[in-house]
Amino acid sequence: MSLTARLADLGITLPDAPAPAANYVPFVVTGNTVYVSGQISNGPDGLIVGRLGDSMDVDAGAAAARSCALSLLAQVRAACDGDLDRLKRVVKLTGFVNSTADFTDQPKVINGASDFMVEALGEAGRHARSAVSAASLPLGVAVEIEGIFEIE
Repeated sequence: MSLTARLADLGITLPDAPAPAANYVPFVVTGNTVYVSGQISNGPDGLIVGRLGDSMDVDAGAAAARSCALSLLAQVRAACDGDLDRLKRVVKLTGFVNSTADFTDQPKVINGASDFMVEALGEAGRHARSAVSAASLPLGVAVEIEGIFEIE
């Protein structure tokens, strides 16, 4: 089953690829690798803001991370000239969590993105990963995730 068909079966519609907010490109393709710039947590009602360990719990943080994963795939689709079925696998995700100094569940938050990638891509969604704390993130968002992907 194609990735596009799998997403449709799951009832998932990818957003348009977000435009960069500063002087950088949203992705770089070199050979069969796509490096996607950090995607910030954004939902249908706008930015998902908050600080884990303060104004946001782990479940809400995981949902914010899932929103980042949707934007990552949207960027990969754009990098593949609209053909998401060229995606072979997720190589690595690096997740940044806006959290208090004593918050230690960053991996549980970034699981929102990792779990989505496996749900959407099966084994090709399994990836290497880092999940780190940040004292703050752009625009006060809860999560930012960057990714490395292999394409055909």
